[in-house]
Amino acid sequence: MIIKHKILFILLMMVMLAGCSTTPTGRSQLAFMPDAELDAMGLQAFDDLKKEKPISNNAKENKFVRCIADVLTREVGGKWEVVVFEDPSLNAFALPGSKIGVHTGLVDLVDNQHQLASVIGHEIGHVLARHSNERMSQQMGTKIGMTVASILAPQTATGQAALGLLGVGAQYGVIMPFSRLHESEADVIGLDLMAKAGFNPTESITLWQKMSQASQGSRPAEFLSTHPSHETRIDELREHMPKSMELMRQAHAIGKKPDCQK
Repeated sequence: MIIKHKILFILLMMVMLAGCSTTPTGRSQLAFMPDAELDAMGLQAFDDLKKEKPISNNAKENKFVRCIADVLTREVGGKWEVVVFEDPSLNAFALPGSKIGVHTGLVDLVDNQHQLASVIGHEIGHVLARHSNERMSQQMGTKIGMTVASILAPQTATGQAALGLLGVGAQYGVIMPFSRLHESEADVIGLDLMAKAGFNPTESITLWQKMSQASQGSRPAEFLSTHPSHETRIDELREHMPKSMELMRQAHAIGKKPDCQK
């Protein structure tokens, strides 16, 4: 039994050490899944969505969305596929494998290119920071840790109760807070990305104010949510805004002035 404990502990340590990397903001992260595997999963998920969800044939909407996505992805490189889905929800997403999806409900909500760029930039930020990899690595690491704990925990009512609490703690103390951290980090990455591309980052605040009004009364408490509250998000954007505004001025100085018309 002692040997088994040592093997599990060594395995856990190897996984943790092998997965240490750094995000674009300089934060250390645990991401040990092969990126090629995540890309393949993203490609499959995107293909499934294109089969399951209706795709917009509105030429004006498609031109508007693709114009913004092209300007943003030019800053990060790679060939990205962009699809506008017929869906009234206020949503957009980016997947590993360079895939971007935007719902028509979000296109209808925004007033201009800058507001939509703030959302698409945010979603690209998740991909650049390898958040999908980190989430999967966290979940796998949590499972390994729970396996070790289940072996080490005393086989008594108290020991099993403690193990149950450990499971709850892993959910609300590790996985969900990291998800909120991912959202805040993607906000910062996206804000800088849109600014470097020449979009106006101040419009991100207007966008999230509009999102807040549109979703009034339908948000869970921030503690039990994987997303920051709209108020927290706006405060953090304002705090980072001076840097992003300087990036926009630098972009404009070298002629980066996007003109994507809704």
